[in-house]
Amino acid sequence: MSKKPESFYTGEQNLLNPDNHVLLLIDHQPSQFAAVQSHDRTLLINNTVALAKVAKAFGVPTLLTTIIEDLGGKVVPQLQAVFPDQVPINRTTMNAWEDSRVVAWVRQSGRKKVVIAGLWTDICVAFPVLSALGDGYEAYFVTDASGSTTTEAHNMAVQRMVQAGAVPLVWSTYSGELQRDWARAKTVPTIQKIAAEHGGVMGSDIAWEMQLLATPTPDWVREAVGSSR
Repeated sequence: MSKKPESFYTGEQNLLNPDNHVLLLIDHQPSQFAAVQSHDRTLLINNTVALAKVAKAFGVPTLLTTIIEDLGGKVVPQLQAVFPDQVPINRTTMNAWEDSRVVAWVRQSGRKKVVIAGLWTDICVAFPVLSALGDGYEAYFVTDASGSTTTEAHNMAVQRMVQAGAVPLVWSTYSGELQRDWARAKTVPTIQKIAAEHGGVMGSDIAWEMQLLATPTPDWVREAVGSSR
């Protein structure tokens, strides 16, 4: 039996790890954000950028793609800045899976799990998720880095994808699923930085924890703890 590479993640193989999936970020463009009503749009941009940073931190192959960029605008700059050298695939198809360049990119990765986030959930996320499932891939979608024109449209799309066999998650779950063990010290500083920048209360809690760990215990605390024993 061949020895597993050091990057191999133990545990259930239905979990995501950095070596078994790709990430598609679809149509995070100004025109798409403008029509979103299912989420706070500022938070949605924050979550999408956080998701992209996590993928980059773990070396997950990530594809940016847009629809009719000349009219709809380029990828929002906060997201493009995570992958500054990548030129997004600019499509005309609402279903990214119907663009041969997108499918070819996924196939050449050799990976059978696909994670998708995009705008809008009921079209530009649901369609490629359903198509990927139909082609035999395991499909996941990130609900808080996707949004739609109404809450109902977003929720119905989520239900439709789940019923078809796709798996929903949020960006912080994605981060934890890839890290999974704090002994993997190489990525810990980056993940903590992303959480601090994009995680809201989660980020402030981490900052507080780091402060406490670096702060000498006051004498009165040691005395109180000692007297209670």
